[in-house]
Amino acid sequence: MNELDTGLAADAADARMVARMRLVLSVSALLAVFVDPSGLRGIGGFTWLLFFGYILHSLAVYVATQLGAPFSQSKLIHWLDVCWYGLIVLFTDGIHSFFFLFFFFAILTSSFRWGFNEGARVTLASVGLFAACGLGSTTEQDLPRLLLRATFLLAFGYMSIHWGGSKVELKRRLALLRDVSRVSNPRFGVDHTVTSILEKTQVFFQGSCCLLIVRDKESGAYFLRTIREGDAKHSVNAEWIDAEAATPLVALPQNRIVVHNSAIWPKLSPFAGAAVYESTEGRWNKHEEAACESLAELLDARSFISAPVSLRRSEGRIYVFSRQAGFRKADALFLSHIAAQAFPVIENIELLDRMASDAASQERQKIALDIHDTAIQPYIGLKMGLSALRNKAAADNPLIEDLDKLADMAAKVIGDLRRYAGTVKNGLGKTEQVLLMVLRQQAAQARDFYGIDISVCVQGELNVSDRLTAEILQIVREGLSNICKHTFAHHGAVKLECADGLLRIQIENECDGTQSVEFQPRSITERATALGGNAQVTRKTSGGTSVHVEIPI
Repeated sequence: MNELDTGLAADAADARMVARMRLVLSVSALLAVFVDPSGLRGIGGFTWLLFFGYILHSLAVYVATQLGAPFSQSKLIHWLDVCWYGLIVLFTDGIHSFFFLFFFFAILTSSFRWGFNEGARVTLASVGLFAACGLGSTTEQDLPRLLLRATFLLAFGYMSIHWGGSKVELKRRLALLRDVSRVSNPRFGVDHTVTSILEKTQVFFQGSCCLLIVRDKESGAYFLRTIREGDAKHSVNAEWIDAEAATPLVALPQNRIVVHNSAIWPKLSPFAGAAVYESTEGRWNKHEEAACESLAELLDARSFISAPVSLRRSEGRIYVFSRQAGFRKADALFLSHIAAQAFPVIENIELLDRMASDAASQERQKIALDIHDTAIQPYIGLKMGLSALRNKAAADNPLIEDLDKLADMAAKVIGDLRRYAGTVKNGLGKTEQVLLMVLRQQAAQARDFYGIDISVCVQGELNVSDRLTAEILQIVREGLSNICKHTFAHHGAVKLECADGLLRIQIENECDGTQSVEFQPRSITERATALGGNAQVTRKTSGGTSVHVEIPI
């Protein structure tokens, strides 16, 4: 959020600077005409009104930028500038007016703030308006002037939008490199970090698919990760594939960066094909065209870029495919920079994750033993004591039913504790079925011990790591504990959903007939905050309470 606020502040500062320069430009134009009106032909009452109108427009935009209005960040402003400049040129001697230079202001502001495409549209519109201003009154002697000024506007406009587009593109690339090199939340694990990098890479290049295939150097096994455009239900875990299926993806040499563009028409085939950058030679060559063409046909892609990925224990390649847009050599080189920047960080995360897992495994062994000695054994003693009391009681004793119920409850607690100790000792499974099984066990325990019916609902696929699964169980366990201990409700619900890049957990209970008290669950809030999310409590119209937890994934 701090980085986002910094970016917005920089854009606002640019908008204020441009607004000040626009105001200065409008005032200077009026002063120039006022000081030397004879320098221009056709100066009349409407022309003066036009200059005053542009000053008022510039002043209004300046005030809007000072107040932080959303309009000040709109693309409409530079298009309004183009319209004003077209009118000023038209009513100040047409193609003979030196105010045609004002078009450069709109070209510069659009290209340096919005990039090449927007700047190109503004440039073409400016040239078209300037030419239209002289079509009705241009004589044969004025055609060279029209052609020269239009060419001058187009040439220098192109240079401006090229440099402006390069600046915007550089900012986007720096932002992506910053994002992919950032250490992910360790609770999410390495798989989530790799998936996040592939997602950001696919979005940056606007590709239809992003692939990462790696081969383990020790076992020789191949693992594939796939991110497709518009697919919100991709798995965060790598998939094993056999060597035959992986052969087309690893056929390219490891030291080569590749860009391939298929020809749209056969006549344009000399301008398409594959270009390979040899990292050892430092130059581009024409190699591997047959392998690239077959790979593009196999994956139904018109173009793709690829770069090698080298890690300590594995190696492979990263691909970005596209069915429409063509890629440039600069895109392929930047993809190699992404791989060189991000994957060494992932390797460090994996090393730290392995060290943490080993330490956690040892700690789990110790906790399992502690649970057996300090929790299970006392319950076993309690059950034996209850059994002894039951044997001493006479057949007509009114407490026999209660003693049997307490003995059964103690037996269930012993079973739950033993299962929990086994889970702690062996680690939590990574499948969604394990999560559902544990949630249903918690719901059954709440029903047996407290008489509260808890429904469990999981919408869609969760696709979360084992560490995040453990955090989910802790949050739900705490929420159910709050319902059981602090309310008189007889019904509740737990809902989980992964959508729009968020994991949503909703724990709710019905109205219990008591006066509701404002509260914020401290443990749940702290866990959600540690995962980068948030938790909030809402009151339903029926009087019940609902705890909403959102965690970005």
